[in-house]
Amino acid sequence: MTFYDKHAIVESDAIGVNTRVWAFSHVMKNAAIGEDCNIGEHCFIESGVQIGNRVTVKNGISIWDGVIIGDNVFLGPHMVFTNDLLPRSKNQNYKKEITKVENGASIGANVTLLCGITIGKFSMIGAGSVVTKSVADFSLVYGNPAKHVGYICKCGEKLIFENKNSKCKCGNLYNLKENNKCEIIKN
Repeated sequence: MTFYDKHAIVESDAIGVNTRVWAFSHVMKNAAIGEDCNIGEHCFIESGVQIGNRVTVKNGISIWDGVIIGDNVFLGPHMVFTNDLLPRSKNQNYKKEITKVENGASIGANVTLLCGITIGKFSMIGAGSVVTKSVADFSLVYGNPAKHVGYICKCGEKLIFENKNSKCKCGNLYNLKENNKCEIIKN
C-alpha cells in the first residue's frame, strides 16, 4: 500500500504501489515514481522527473526536471543533481540537460552530479565525489573530480581482474573488453 506522511505534499497521480513518501517531501504534479520506492524526508521531486521501481531516495535530495532514474537505484543522503550547465537567475536562454542514472547504480552521500551525463548500470559513486562526466557500467569512481578506480559487481563487491576476467565471491563472472568496458558474462 502506498504511504504519504501527513507532512508530505504529493501532487502527482503517477506513483506506484508500495511507495513511501516521508515528512516534508514535495512531489510535484507530472513527476513519475515507480513501485516500492522510498522517498526520504526533506526531498523535492520536480515535474517531469522519472523514477523507476525499488529506488531509495535518502533524505535531503532535490531531483530536477531532466533527471531519469532507472530501477533499483540508491541515492545517498544529500546528493545533488543539476540540470543546467550555465545557471543564472532568470536566465532567458536556459537549456535543460538530461541526466540518466541507470539500473542498479549506487550514488554515495553528498555526491554532486553535473548534468548531461549518464551513470552506468550497477556503477558505484563514492561519498563526496563530484562527477563531471559519464560513468561506465560496473565502474567504481570517487574523488573531486571523480575518477575511475576499479570495477564493482552487481552485489557491491569490488572486482579483481586476472587476464581480463573476474569471478566475484557471489559467483558472477565478468570480462574486460578491449576498451576496458566491463561486461557480465555469467549472472
